[in-house]
Amino acid sequence: MIDNDVARLYHYETKRINETVKRNIERFPVEFCFQLSNSEYESLKSQIATSNTRGGKQKLPYVLDNSF
Repeated sequence: MIDNDVARLYHYETKRINETVKRNIERFPVEFCFQLSNSEYESLKSQIATSNTRGGKQKLPYVLDNSF
């Protein structure tokens, strides 16, 4: 799941989820949580028709494994 999906699921703002990840990065193994590369994000945007205009995502999203 990408960070904004997790935020919606738990009724938080995406920036709060990302802050938590950054502040506790040692608790999130790379297999569980990682940040997309530019090319991965561009590919994802093209698959889901995400806006790249004003109001779109400014930073690369985190991906979190939901198989916990």
